[in-house]
Amino acid sequence: MRFFLSCILMLIGLFPFFSFANDNVVNVYTWSQEIPHSVIKQFQTETGIKVNYTAFDSNEAMYAKLRTNKHIGYDVIEPSSYYIDRMRQEGMLEKLDKTKLPNFVHLDPFFTNLSYDPHSQYSIPYIWGVTGIFINKNYFSAEKLSQVNHWSTFLDKNYVNQLMLLDDAREVFSMALRMLGYSVNDSNPAHIKEAYLKLKELISNVRLFNTDAVISILIDEDAYIGMAWNGDLFKASLENPNLAFVYPKEGFEIWIDNFAIVKQAPHLENAYKFLNFMLRPDIAKIVSMSINYSTANLAALNLMPSAIKNNDILYPPHQLLLKGEVQKDIGKQASSLFENYWEQLKMEG
Repeated sequence: MRFFLSCILMLIGLFPFFSFANDNVVNVYTWSQEIPHSVIKQFQTETGIKVNYTAFDSNEAMYAKLRTNKHIGYDVIEPSSYYIDRMRQEGMLEKLDKTKLPNFVHLDPFFTNLSYDPHSQYSIPYIWGVTGIFINKNYFSAEKLSQVNHWSTFLDKNYVNQLMLLDDAREVFSMALRMLGYSVNDSNPAHIKEAYLKLKELISNVRLFNTDAVISILIDEDAYIGMAWNGDLFKASLENPNLAFVYPKEGFEIWIDNFAIVKQAPHLENAYKFLNFMLRPDIAKIVSMSINYSTANLAALNLMPSAIKNNDILYPPHQLLLKGEVQKDIGKQASSLFENYWEQLKMEG
């Protein structure tokens, strides 16, 4: 989803990824930079199982690759919530045998049994985040700061050519849908058109769309108000303490990246061993603190320093998170409509 760099192929070990002759391997396909090399190395050392690791830069790329070649040989993948929803319905994912995942109990119940996988039968929540408003306090009076708490703030004509929005159709339309009081998962064509018209109202305020360089843009103050993922804001705030994150009162989107096993995975038992390893609290802690994104592993969170686990940017109270919505699959017709309107919107910007 979102904050990651363009796709980087990362291979661990001596042989190319598609060398499957050795059964003592596990073939892992995830978002770029979401599994530290040190964690992969530790798994290999502890188990003797070689990890063939490849990274993708979008759910769409991952999905297309698996749809094109069902026998490509991946075992473990990491779709975001709405692609878990789509892929489980299309029979692309293995139903999980929880007896082989004893560390599943360490997960925060808040992130299990959600609408995209109602009984957590196909997915393991890994890391998550929130899309909200960022502001640079250097550019706001105390009074003005207190007023920046709604998505509708972005309509203010005082922000002409000032906003940074994420370069992601679903994210930006989710913002507009919440302004209108609709769900981020609304697939009604009339509502989607309303959202498009609402976005047209603020397009003159948009300075840039970006997902790949958000952190550097925030640090360098190339934009001082806009939308961002809370994890990116947290990373940037380590170098620029003037940054603040706001949870919009209309509601917001929660994204969750999940592990899953590909249907007919060639190394099924090793896939379970890998996933159970990633569910270990000590490992989940290392991952979260290495990449500075929130973990869905409650036991891992409890191992973290107070300054991290009590940080409201990374870990807002569950009561606040109830105002958020997790992305679900809205169907190909609605997705296509979003993309068509998105192209029109960016042409007008």
